[in-house]
Amino acid sequence: MKEKILESLAAVLPVTAIVLLLSITLTPMPLATVSLFLTGAVLLVLGMGLFTLGADMAMMPIGEKVGAQLTHTKRLGLIALSCFVIGVIITMAEPDLSVLANQTPGVPNLVLILCVAVGVGLFLVLAFLRSLFGWDLSRILIVCYAAVFLIAFFVPGSFLAVAFDAGGVTTGPITVPFIMALGVGLAAIGKSGKSGEENNFGLIALCSVGPILSVLILGMVYGASGGSYTPLTIPEVPTTRELWLQFQPAFLQYAREVAAALAPILLFFLIFQIFFLKLRRVHLLRILVGIVYTFTGLTLFLTGVNVGFMPAGYTLGAMLAGLDINWILVPLGMLIGFFIVKAEPAVAVLNKQVETVTEGVISQKMMMSGLSVGMAISVGLSMVRVLTGLPVLWLLIPGYLIALGLTFVVPKVFTSIAFDSGGVASGPMTATFLLPFAMGACDAVGGSILTDAFGIVAMVAMTPLIIIQLIGLLYRIRTAHAHGPQPVYEQEEIIELDWNEEVSA
Repeated sequence: MKEKILESLAAVLPVTAIVLLLSITLTPMPLATVSLFLTGAVLLVLGMGLFTLGADMAMMPIGEKVGAQLTHTKRLGLIALSCFVIGVIITMAEPDLSVLANQTPGVPNLVLILCVAVGVGLFLVLAFLRSLFGWDLSRILIVCYAAVFLIAFFVPGSFLAVAFDAGGVTTGPITVPFIMALGVGLAAIGKSGKSGEENNFGLIALCSVGPILSVLILGMVYGASGGSYTPLTIPEVPTTRELWLQFQPAFLQYAREVAAALAPILLFFLIFQIFFLKLRRVHLLRILVGIVYTFTGLTLFLTGVNVGFMPAGYTLGAMLAGLDINWILVPLGMLIGFFIVKAEPAVAVLNKQVETVTEGVISQKMMMSGLSVGMAISVGLSMVRVLTGLPVLWLLIPGYLIALGLTFVVPKVFTSIAFDSGGVASGPMTATFLLPFAMGACDAVGGSILTDAFGIVAMVAMTPLIIIQLIGLLYRIRTAHAHGPQPVYEQEEIIELDWNEEVSA
């Protein structure tokens, strides 16, 4: 636990320092906003540490064991039905989805939630079939995104932003660890009994496309052309008691939401434990303790980011955009984006899983560097959109064309990981800090919130697809050179290694 807390502290500290530095220089913020932000930062550190510990102890083992047990049944219909039910139930319980539903104009919340959940369920089944029959992920993605951009031209602008945002919010801290681990378990049924590294990934990628397509189709049905958003109000916090009263109701609210999200996963596990797994008591107890850690950590994390970080993000964006040199939004936004991705709880889970499955070929450090650069670029481009009103499709279409084109020249495992990374990077920190940051800036320059600010989630989900695959391309080039004629010094090192092994023996 100490190790996890220190890791989360190292992840949250840089963005906290940047905001505090700006608050005493360019953008002096009210003391109430700073107090909320600092309290939120403390909750973030504790929550992220407990969550990652709980994910290691419970979420990942549950997903892997359920996936592996499903493959042992060898019943195609049962596995497909289980994947669909798991996708629907877990998505409906994702806390960020209800926030998205409240922001969607002209559609009942339950209709949107069901639409998104069905999209995730269907594409989770597609991901399973892809593992079973060895279908090429890049071809599936090309077909899916071609359909996405074709339908996008017939959908109102307000639905366009919501649809691309849906792909990010549904792959949150609850769904990512479980679905990724489920993918590791299901990968055992790969074509011809072989499971390549790329089959362990790609589930998040496909589960991110499903909601986009389903919400776009919903937009064509409803045909809403307008909408509004609820302006963010900055609370007054004159005393420490008032500060506590800001967080107290949020603790209870997010505790209920997290409990509702974890309940289906725990139920699935208990059913499999009773009828199939029959784990020893010590292993069962470890998983149950991990569930408690996950529940506590995620409750603290969501309370901290929603109550503490949202006001700071909105105020910071509005003040920077109100400066005479408002172009400074772009470099400062890139700086914040570079560091803030490290505080996404699901990113830590993804990076560790990638390093484990690839046996260190793709390290956590390499993944984090790629995601940080991708996040910096996406936030910078989003700030350019806020200042200029550039339509989001003008950036998304060429961006996805590049990303899909790279799938033909990079190792397949990098394609799978890259498209997983896009969904993982656009998590709670994007929704609760970067989105309010863009909204505040948009308000200050007189832009359209629904079309200019909400596109930031789509941008955050796109850029890692390119950056991670470029890393894969560099890896392929370096590997090709390494397989050339072997230098003399490398041969000598190999001989020395063999001699040392004989001596040790």
